[in-house]
Amino acid sequence: MAKAVMKQPDANAHEAPPALDHKLVGGHLRQARKARGMTLSELSERSGIAVSTISKAERGDIALTYDKFAALAHSLELEFDAIFGRRRKQAGGAMKPSFTPAGKQEIYDTPNYEYGMLANNLTGKRMVPMRAHIHARAVSDFPEYIRHSGEEFVFLLSGKLELRFENGKAFKLTPGDSLYFDSSVGHIYLSLGKEDAEVLVCCVDTDEHRPKGAI
Repeated sequence: MAKAVMKQPDANAHEAPPALDHKLVGGHLRQARKARGMTLSELSERSGIAVSTISKAERGDIALTYDKFAALAHSLELEFDAIFGRRRKQAGGAMKPSFTPAGKQEIYDTPNYEYGMLANNLTGKRMVPMRAHIHARAVSDFPEYIRHSGEEFVFLLSGKLELRFENGKAFKLTPGDSLYFDSSVGHIYLSLGKEDAEVLVCCVDTDEHRPKGAI
């Protein structure tokens, strides 16, 4: 009789994806501000973000949403990736492919959205791709509608999703549905089912707002 062989469990099978530390991200933001000789008040005036919010973000006490990161990046004339500690490499020919294995994207978690940053090691890219889980269930979960310059594309991978806009328009998506829109119009993502909706999102900044030195 053949002896049964027990298969050893894969040590990486249930390994959690790497998480971006809020304090580390806040430290990069503070370094960028001080390197430009800007006070919290000056950055607040330029970005439209409250001093208290920037201060808490720099200490790592709160997590910022994409729109806040985008506003700060514009005000600091900084590439979005640099806030996450990614230094741009000198161009040496064609851009090299950036592969992100399933479940290995770096996670930046906020109360309403969990951002899974894709191609996070690639700096100077034109788009910011993310695989996100939507925690929010109600408009009241948000202090205000989210808005930032550029355009946004969302493709629903699983669950049920509603995209609601400040102008009263709303779109309900089921898996396989997608929406492309002007992200300067206030918008929020809401999960409609018991499970968090999972989405693929790509944000593209407009040329006139892209920080100096970006592709």
